[in-house]
Amino acid sequence: MNTVQSLDVRATINGRGMSGYQWLLLVLCFLIVATDGMDVAIMGFLAPAITKEWGISKAAFGVVMSAAPIGLAIGALLVGPLSDRYGRKKLLMSSIFWFGLFSLLCGFATDVITLSVLRFLTGLGLGAAMPTTTTLLSEYLPEKSRSTLLAVMFTGFNLGSALVGFGAAAILPDHGWRTVLMVGGAIPLACLPFYLWLVPESTQFLVTKKFPAERIARTLRRVCGKDIPQAAAYTNSEQAVKEAAPARALLSPQFRKTTLSLWATYFMGLLVIYLLSGWLPTLIKDAGLPIERAANITALFQLGGTVGALFVGFFMDRWVPNKVIATAYIGGAAFILILASSSVESSLFVVFVLLAGFCMSGAQTGMNAFAPSCYPTAVRATGVSWMLGIGRFGSISGSFLGGMLLTMGWGFSSVISILAIPATLAAIAIIAATLGRKRQAIA
Repeated sequence: MNTVQSLDVRATINGRGMSGYQWLLLVLCFLIVATDGMDVAIMGFLAPAITKEWGISKAAFGVVMSAAPIGLAIGALLVGPLSDRYGRKKLLMSSIFWFGLFSLLCGFATDVITLSVLRFLTGLGLGAAMPTTTTLLSEYLPEKSRSTLLAVMFTGFNLGSALVGFGAAAILPDHGWRTVLMVGGAIPLACLPFYLWLVPESTQFLVTKKFPAERIARTLRRVCGKDIPQAAAYTNSEQAVKEAAPARALLSPQFRKTTLSLWATYFMGLLVIYLLSGWLPTLIKDAGLPIERAANITALFQLGGTVGALFVGFFMDRWVPNKVIATAYIGGAAFILILASSSVESSLFVVFVLLAGFCMSGAQTGMNAFAPSCYPTAVRATGVSWMLGIGRFGSISGSFLGGMLLTMGWGFSSVISILAIPATLAAIAIIAATLGRKRQAIA
């Protein structure tokens, strides 16, 4: 009597080292996130040229600047349930095509309303791409190094945001802002055929949706190695989901505590990061430094965040992940308070900015690596994308709060110091998620 071998795909991935194809998948996801970062940041570099050509005020152009962030939030909320139903690859490829196409079309806009609508539509694709990429890659990385490698992937976002600045500086003088937008949209569209060819569907998704064993074996052999048996009963030993609809499952008693904790933490973290990155140049300038110096100092906040993400990811793989994240947020709150009490002319001021970015952005990227481990495959994409979507409202709130506090006459120290409160709340919320229960190994 022949017996069919049972093979747990998650255990198989965890029990092996990284294959060449898994490293290739990491590079591909890094590039996807980099193009995402390019399109998210692109309008900030083009605003002066557009407002000058169209003869509009900065306030009027604010409609364009706010359109993409709103689209990002809605796109993230929409993509999760669709990805859990139809597959990670289909939604990821669709989102890349979507944001590439509408970014390209932005180059043909002739007025503020048209550009705002196109930026909103671009934002829908951008908001969908990040959580889907995170979910797909997390399901192919071994747990022992997953947080570190996801952090590496997310550094692509910062790289893309920086590269688009250099690209805009090179293209704008001779070719104008429309060409910058067209190039920004053409890059992901040009890469799309390679992504379609090389990016696999998640085998954990295939098992959960009961795809034929031949399809699962073919995909797993392609990614993990030729020694995967073709005739096997493929399983995915993880927590069963009691609620059929992914969106409802997140707030069911089974996941409610974890979900609300992730939402609160991510919201608070992005509120702090976007207020600082958006308004710190103005605050430093008002405190007495030239705007060029203020811009350079603010760039150190982003640089510190890139390094911090790698450190946080590294330690998450070696200690309790949510405690690492909480420690980073507490460090962020401490350096924010030190920053608020420092003089902008102090030689240590730039160090405190760097360390505040190291802790806050490091913790925030750690959240992106932590969230996939909090949900089983059936609701993972929804859990990750809704955390990102809710968090986007924190970024919008941070930008709005900064402007409101400055309008009310708050000074540098007051605006900066108050940010220690949401940073501390973020640390408390992420600890509360697992207080009193063992961390579930359901990834």
